[in-house]
Amino acid sequence: MTLDIAAPTAESPVTESVKEYYGRVLASSADLKTSACCTADAPPPHIAAALGRVHEEVLDRFYGCGSPIPPALEGATVLDLGCGSGRDAYVLAQLVGPTGRVIGVDMTDEQLAVARRHMDWHAERFGYANVEFRQGYIEDLAAAGIEDASVDVVVSNCVVNLSPDKPRVLAEIFRVLRLGGELYFSDIFADRRLPATLFGDPVLVGECLAGALYTEDFRRLLGRTGCPDARTVATSPVTLDDPEIERKIGFAAFTSRTVRAFNLPLEDRCEDYGQVAVYHGTVPEHPHAFDLDDHHRFHTGKPMLVCGNTADMLSATRYAPHFTVTGNKSSHFGLFPCAPAEQTGTQESGTSGACC
Repeated sequence: MTLDIAAPTAESPVTESVKEYYGRVLASSADLKTSACCTADAPPPHIAAALGRVHEEVLDRFYGCGSPIPPALEGATVLDLGCGSGRDAYVLAQLVGPTGRVIGVDMTDEQLAVARRHMDWHAERFGYANVEFRQGYIEDLAAAGIEDASVDVVVSNCVVNLSPDKPRVLAEIFRVLRLGGELYFSDIFADRRLPATLFGDPVLVGECLAGALYTEDFRRLLGRTGCPDARTVATSPVTLDDPEIERKIGFAAFTSRTVRAFNLPLEDRCEDYGQVAVYHGTVPEHPHAFDLDDHHRFHTGKPMLVCGNTADMLSATRYAPHFTVTGNKSSHFGLFPCAPAEQTGTQESGTSGACC
């Protein structure tokens, strides 16, 4: 497995190919040839309402594969990697509110021009200005002026796959995240390792396929970055509707995934310390249940057995005010039964257990 690739520069062939594709080849999302860099899923009502307050040109130049917008963002500092025309940044600006801050970073001049052209328009519409856009590379956030431990949340929408140096991207993300901060991003993943030669095809790169990470390599890469436990929030298949693209890369299966990971000292396995978590129903827009990932649904008021990692994700992050986590790590009971409750049949003293 070869994951370490030279850091991109303005002269990098891959970087220049991506700039060309998103800056000049694509005029709108209608020009995309696959479902990889777009999402057909209807957004939740509060996101849909926020999108309704975003400028039409910004929406038209959107190329994303998911909805990487986590809850509980009020007052947060959010960094949007590969912000493009600014669609997600302007949605996030509404969710963090006037006491929060959104920083968008992108390398494509044409995309940034669209985002910046409508800054005053959005500020007038929102009643405050809390968004800024910086030109830069996601592999070198320091050059874009993003300091160590200065960000609460990092989001990215179908951008990490475009980088020729994913290890450096992830290292930069965890450098800028505060302790307890969250990475919440959507991207394209493959069911196998793809030939490096595909990175020479500008269409396959631009359509978010050639750079898709094999899911297991992504897990290993995060572990080397210091993050041993990432959670999948949502998954959907990617269709290759263009015959020529299918001919070139149809040997692999692709999925669009939304993933969350925290800057916390977690363990590489789910360990059982007898801890229990209760959700208070206080996260805005989530009064009845909170989904940590695709198999952790916390119903309001219902105690749930959790592993040590899940307990930390709920109690040592910005979600802490919304949960009560009882128990500590003074007593260890072995590995936590890492399967959804309906598979394990775990039901004990009114609690249910589920972990990764």
